[in-house]
Amino acid sequence: MTDRPALTVMTDDPTPPYEQLRRQLAELIRYGVLAPGDRLPPLRQLAADLGLAVGTVARAYRELETVGMVVSRRGGGTRVAATAHREADATKALRDRAGAFVRDARLLGADDDQIQSVIARALGR
Repeated sequence: MTDRPALTVMTDDPTPPYEQLRRQLAELIRYGVLAPGDRLPPLRQLAADLGLAVGTVARAYRELETVGMVVSRRGGGTRVAATAHREADATKALRDRAGAFVRDARLLGADDDQIQSVIARALGR
């Protein structure tokens, strides 16, 4: 990431700093600002730039790695995964469909408990 976009962490935001960072990086990946193979800044560098603990940045990277958006290799840094955009597109499609389902259910008069119950049954639970 040479001309990397500015990442910010708002100290007065109730959202934990690692989550603020994770969201921003996920959006940059989702919208193609960070392309597959792009390297994220080293943990220590980004932590120093943002005034965060290294562990905070490491947690954000770990969360992104867990969902397959980035791949970390010791000595090779953390890079945007080759499949990140495809998975992000699938996640967005699922989110869009879930949102449409919830809107339709509410139009039918369903409350949150009923919606969750229907989804649980659909999942076979």
